Amino acid sequence: MKPVAEPAAALLSVDGLTLEFKGVRALHGVGFSVRPSELFSIIGPNGAGKTSLLNCVSGRYQPTKGTIDFDGQRISGRSPAIRAHLGVARTFQNLALFAHMSVIDNIKVGRHHLMKKGFLAGGLYWLGGARQEELEHHAAVEEVIDFMEIQHIRNRPAGTLAYGLRKRVELARAVAARPRLLLLDEPMAGMNLEEKEDMARYVHDLSREWGMTIIMIEHDMGVVMDMSDRVMVLNFGEKIAEGLPAEVSARPQVRAAYLGDEMQGAAP
Repeated sequence: MKPVAEPAAALLSVDGLTLEFKGVRALHGVGFSVRPSELFSIIGPNGAGKTSLLNCVSGRYQPTKGTIDFDGQRISGRSPAIRAHLGVARTFQNLALFAHMSVIDNIKVGRHHLMKKGFLAGGLYWLGGARQEELEHHAAVEEVIDFMEIQHIRNRPAGTLAYGLRKRVELARAVAARPRLLLLDEPMAGMNLEEKEDMARYVHDLSREWGMTIIMIEHDMGVVMDMSDRVMVLNFGEKIAEGLPAEVSARPQVRAAYLGDEMQGAAP
């Protein structure tokens, strides 16, 4: 009999996470873990605390209580820059591109923290290894541009692009950092059906082919249920369910809190 493989150790572990703003509690005692190469989705109604949770993981917010461990290291209280160096990258609900910069330059920004050659090496461009490093980073950016199918807009200013393309460029910038953990905050929000299908394909391929560990917030339940390995549900800052997509969607408290009539016709 073939031995059963032991489950992989968690890449991210969150325990007892609480976040308060001037007495208003955005998160209360939230705990979960994400395994390497897993696509883990977070759902819940507006105001449930989903983005606040990603902000705590990325370091934009510091939790009031609780701990966050990444690959065995305690990252609670550490800066977003340190977390980026450890391999955490994210996208935002509201686009955060540099509108005046070209698409390729926006994507290169995603690799800035990976540059190892300092000012002196840059001055000795041919001797200090800076040229070789630049070529390597350029090749990595080109790979992402090909993957995201944005060759035709590579030199256009990001601010001139249609919304769906700008969302694709923002994902490309995050992917260019080659993160070990990619945080996606509503990557398909505001898109038409064709754009959603394209974005879902990119996210799926990043998870299955590139092996990236992904935490995704998404309101499209069809996308969440089709793509996710596991799902967690937040409501009023508290975790009310976690598990396989089919199991979570069947729970009465989840239907009542978020899915409602949308899922009433779904198979239990």
